[in-house]
Amino acid sequence: GQVFMESGGGSVQAGGSLTLSCVVSGYESRLCWGWSRQTPGKEREPVAIIWALNGTAEYTDSVKGRVTISQDNFKHTIYLQMNSLKPEDTAVYYCAADSSVNRCRARTYRHWGQGTQVTVSS
Repeated sequence: GQVFMESGGGSVQAGGSLTLSCVVSGYESRLCWGWSRQTPGKEREPVAIIWALNGTAEYTDSVKGRVTISQDNFKHTIYLQMNSLKPEDTAVYYCAADSSVNRCRARTYRHWGQGTQVTVSS
């Protein structure tokens, strides 16, 4: 079975940076890989997606210009580089993947990790 292990979260001050990693064990090829985030009482919010075959990335408006998603196929690892962090970025960040075009487009992924906490203080 495929398991996602997120890491790299922590506490930073506003304006700081973090790089999140998602190591995939039991690797299986997927159409897309993504990062989403969630705070208590709120809907899970897609942050970034990367289309595995060609590396094309897309971002939600709230993080554009501050976030970069990337993949290392040799290491079976997905990254989320976050800069200029804001308190509003505080959330649990989840790595995800899917092999369906429709689910990837909708960011309603089937496969999720357990998440890593990011806390940004003002």
